[in-house]
Amino acid sequence: MTSPFEQQLRDAHLRVTQPRLAVLAAVSDHPHADTDSIIGAVRSELGAVSHQAVYDVLRALTDAALVRRIQPTGSVARYESRVADNHHHVVCRSCGAIADVDCAVGETPCLTASDHHGFSIDEAEVVYWGRCPDCAARTP
Repeated sequence: MTSPFEQQLRDAHLRVTQPRLAVLAAVSDHPHADTDSIIGAVRSELGAVSHQAVYDVLRALTDAALVRRIQPTGSVARYESRVADNHHHVVCRSCGAIADVDCAVGETPCLTASDHHGFSIDEAEVVYWGRCPDCAARTP
C-alpha cells in the first residue's frame, strides 16, 4: 500500500527515497520547524543522515512545492507542509513561536497592491507580529 508521502513524491515526479519520506514526515509532524529540528527528526527515524542530504531534500521538496520555506525577519528558515493555500503567519516577538493565520475574509485592501508595476501577482505574504499568550502572560 502506498503512503500519502510516497504518492506526493510520485505526483511531483520525484524518486521515492527514505530520506525524502522522512523529511516529508518531519515537516508534516513539526510545522514551522527549522532545519536543525528536521535533521534531528530524520536522524531519529533513519539513523545517520548528513546535514547536506537533508538540505538537498528540503530544496527538492520546496522546488516541487511539496513544502514551503518561510523565513520571518530575524529568524532562520523554517518549513511547513501547508502549501495548497495562501495563508499567512503570526510570529511572537519574544519566543519566536509561529502559527498559521488564514487569509482575511472580505475586503482586504492590504492584499491589493497600489501599483503592481506590471507584475501578475498571485500571492501576498503577510506576517503578523506580536506576543504569544504565554509570553504576554509573563510580562505585566
